[in-house]
Amino acid sequence: MLARTLLSLLLFAAAAQGADDPRAAIAKQFPGTRVEDVRPTPVAGLYEVTHGADIVYVTADGKYALSGDLLNLANNDNITESRRRAVRAKLINDVPESEMLVFGPQNPKYTVTVFTDVDCAYCRQLHSQIADYNRLGIRVRYMFYPRSGPNTESWTKAEEVWCSVNRNEALTMAKRGVPLKAKACANPVARHYALGQNFALQGTPAIVLGNGELIGGYMTPVELAQELQKAR
Repeated sequence: MLARTLLSLLLFAAAAQGADDPRAAIAKQFPGTRVEDVRPTPVAGLYEVTHGADIVYVTADGKYALSGDLLNLANNDNITESRRRAVRAKLINDVPESEMLVFGPQNPKYTVTVFTDVDCAYCRQLHSQIADYNRLGIRVRYMFYPRSGPNTESWTKAEEVWCSVNRNEALTMAKRGVPLKAKACANPVARHYALGQNFALQGTPAIVLGNGELIGGYMTPVELAQELQKAR
């Protein structure tokens, strides 16, 4: 009897706590969102809702939503971008390196993840200097982001690279315009592309640093090394 009474009290307390916590009610308004994806912000009565790499803000009563960056004017800190970086880093780290193409020195100082398009001119420029990035201690992990989308020539080229016997060599050849004739196989191109869409990529190359910072566009090896030094 005592055990049943204690259990009833615990269940009542948990239900009361849930009723006082607006996160569950807010999560229900966004399909696919878990309670743990809803977090309080430094602003009283305003909650952050994270869905993939998307971040919106919702009032505790669930009546109003805000889309945009939340800034701390006291220290000029972009709270939203800090969260985006954390989310990007986690989503990138959830992808096993066995599903990436890695070019790196034996003892790298830094690791970056680059969304690349075989036919993108600046992507080709970056890859033509891959040895220079590596000499500066930068390890490059490639993911595919054919900007033209599925069922296009660039998409097919990405799949052919992945399905080649030597993927790294095939990527180098493809970026030089050499045709590949690899047979179709299971590949991660669609998953890479979906993640890039989640990050709202505007173009390629798109470079994600270890801290989740997103650099949209090409950087020379020296420029990237300097950026990585600042990001440490």
